[in-house]
Amino acid sequence: MENKVHSLKKTARLAGLLYLIWVITAIYGLMYVPSKTIVPGDTVATANKILDNEFVFRTGIINSIISSTVWLFIGLTLYRLFKHVNERQAKLLVALVIVQIPVGFFTEALNITSLMLFKGNILTTFELSQRQDMAILFLKINDYVTITLEMFWGLWLFPFGYLVYKSGFIPRILGIFLILNGIAYVIHCFTHLLLPNYQALVFQIATPIWTLGEISIMLWLLIKGVKETKQI
Repeated sequence: MENKVHSLKKTARLAGLLYLIWVITAIYGLMYVPSKTIVPGDTVATANKILDNEFVFRTGIINSIISSTVWLFIGLTLYRLFKHVNERQAKLLVALVIVQIPVGFFTEALNITSLMLFKGNILTTFELSQRQDMAILFLKINDYVTITLEMFWGLWLFPFGYLVYKSGFIPRILGIFLILNGIAYVIHCFTHLLLPNYQALVFQIATPIWTLGEISIMLWLLIKGVKETKQI
């Protein structure tokens, strides 16, 4: 029994560590890199800013590749942690994670293409303004892909939250937080697509819920692991 608890605790803490790394890469990719490379609504300024900060832009691409890889290992580690709770839900969790991985690599291919267009390395017969417009188009496609991908950011939290709630070795309240977190992602995705004028408002409301859900479970897994008092 003690060996099983110890094994679960190690798996849980590994999941927490991977989750922490993923959160750091998400912050870097979604907040820092755009702040250094994108000028909203200005194609020429964005082109110049990306070229002036080309290294940062390239680190954003590498960061996303690392993030997607870590994301995959998070899903596999959580499967190991919860497969004895409910294997069907654990497999669903992994499936909803894996389906996102190729999309992440595709968006980075768009980013690389945009950079090559800004630098004039491809489509050299096009006018500068045409290359810039096309590069911005690819960056916009990237943004739209991210918006639609947000649906899966929410969906995978439903089996995750269910497994946490049913596990008995993690506080049930964290499972509830995760499900609420997932609902917030789905609502934000739909709002962005159906009622874009309300997207900013929904974002403000959803942000504390996102923090409460995923940050709470990350800290619990990383610091506590599993309850030692639970008869596993």
